[in-house]
Amino acid sequence: MHRSNTTDKTRMEKLSRLEQAFIRPSPAGETLGGVARKTRESIILCEAANYEVILIETVGVGQSEIAVHSMVDCFLLLLLPGAGDELQGIKRGIVEMADFVIINKAEEERMALAKNTKKSYRNALHLFPRKDSGWTSAIHTISALNQIGLEELWKDIQSYFEHITQNTFLEQHRNEQATYWLHESIESGLKNWFYNDRLIRERLQLLEHQVANKNISPFKAAADLLKEKLESEI
Repeated sequence: MHRSNTTDKTRMEKLSRLEQAFIRPSPAGETLGGVARKTRESIILCEAANYEVILIETVGVGQSEIAVHSMVDCFLLLLLPGAGDELQGIKRGIVEMADFVIINKAEEERMALAKNTKKSYRNALHLFPRKDSGWTSAIHTISALNQIGLEELWKDIQSYFEHITQNTFLEQHRNEQATYWLHESIESGLKNWFYNDRLIRERLQLLEHQVANKNISPFKAAADLLKEKLESEI
């Protein structure tokens, strides 16, 4: 499953022709990185349909990767040769979450650059805390264009699943994810219940103006609005 894109069929020409594969574009909506709430539900649906491997692709904005991490068993970070600068800033948090760092487009003319990038990330990963899964993040250089390194990567991913199954981390992680999505669904439902009220929206516009003019504190305005909503439901 991935974010809707006009080049889907071009990029996945061979995969889209396989009867065993199902590609489901997912609109980004208001969610950064193309990860919508429906993605989680789509995963459950694909599992019910007995799909063994489910891939979630994002556009890599940054914040959405946290949401992806809460949905998947294995987190892969895909990079290009020479992407060492991404260790700075927001990418650092993503690297820390990654179970695999994959450097794509490692063709002959870029092989030296890919190897340097791999070395930079290997050194950086040693500085991060040990993962709860007990897995040591693996780094692979591949060429999707030339189909190089993919079999080795897949074997390593299978080793990862054997590892987290044997030490019961997989079951524990999925239980934590289910709890997370319970609270996420409650928060989402409460926000919809609140903001979809026409009277609340009208009142909110007035309060926003008063807050901007410092006629009322944002905390007092929020408390008053919540009280009004609760009283209207009684």
